[in-house]
Amino acid sequence: MNNVKALAVFSPKEPFKEITINRRDLEPKDILIEILYAGICHSDLHHVNADWGEETYPLVPGHEIAGRVVEVGKDVTKFKIGDYAGVGCMVNSCGKCEVCKANREQYCSGVVFTYHSHDKLHDNEVTQGGYSKNIVLVEDFAIKIPANAKIEKVAPLLCAGITTYSPIHQVDVKKGDKVGLAGFGGLGHMAVQYMVALGAEVTVFDITEDKRADAKRLGVIRYVNINNPEDLKGLDNTMSFILSTIPANYDVGMYLKMLKLDGQMAIVGLPANINLPSIRIDKLIWQGARKVFGSQIGGVKETQEMLDYSVANNKYPEVEIIKADGAVVTEAYQKVQDGKVKFRYVIDMSTLK
Repeated sequence: MNNVKALAVFSPKEPFKEITINRRDLEPKDILIEILYAGICHSDLHHVNADWGEETYPLVPGHEIAGRVVEVGKDVTKFKIGDYAGVGCMVNSCGKCEVCKANREQYCSGVVFTYHSHDKLHDNEVTQGGYSKNIVLVEDFAIKIPANAKIEKVAPLLCAGITTYSPIHQVDVKKGDKVGLAGFGGLGHMAVQYMVALGAEVTVFDITEDKRADAKRLGVIRYVNINNPEDLKGLDNTMSFILSTIPANYDVGMYLKMLKLDGQMAIVGLPANINLPSIRIDKLIWQGARKVFGSQIGGVKETQEMLDYSVANNKYPEVEIIKADGAVVTEAYQKVQDGKVKFRYVIDMSTLK
């Protein structure tokens, strides 16, 4: 066993504290990654606060991980010592079912998530995440990070990047499409970059004026503050695709009305259980031929595709690097909760001594 320093919470809404956790010994196909950076995702807040159901504590969050390979098992072929490697939201799956064979491991009933998950393949141990010095996983679920990548900005791509990249490509957004992005935060600002790069005409929806200039800087054609009725005029039946990253309750029907005939709305934002929005089925019928679907991250193959594309085309998140200190991370969580971060906090794990 490998004893590792980490930052953990011991119950909902408590501050982060330093802890020592155990990482398993390497198996033949495993790699050991020294974690250099770990992103703070809004879903980390939901898990820390048990917003989606009961959690096991102490809990070490973090599923946006970028680091360096420092040890490899004897049968590893994908990585060598010294390579950059990333870890996203999952670290294993059954590998045999229909969805695994279709490279959509995220939907496997036996998927093992990077943290808060019981690892059925390793004595049912509870997985712990990236707010730690290192991590062990099977090489098949690690993502190769190009040597020329801006490593301090890579970590959020492993969740925010793939979560938005996947549905955008599922609906084949292309040049000239009129599309919308609801929720201009950590996920949303990556979605904007991808859709603008594809040549789409992007409208952004948010609840504040604070991000209007940022949206324009990233290439959107229209910024809508939904608290301003004037901003919402003339938008019904205008868009072929809307992506919602909103992590709070909201009016889904308002966005459905903005879709053209046969338009599609993808939902990737997941609020707390007590704050979930809903869609009345009569809205789906009377606004017929508009389609709504959900999407969850992406499989390993698609995640590698996203990362290669992002690095090659300089599509990175805008980040603020913070220290791996319990008080600093706790404060960052509060700012994420209050919507006061633009756009992603990334923890420099080398500062955890």
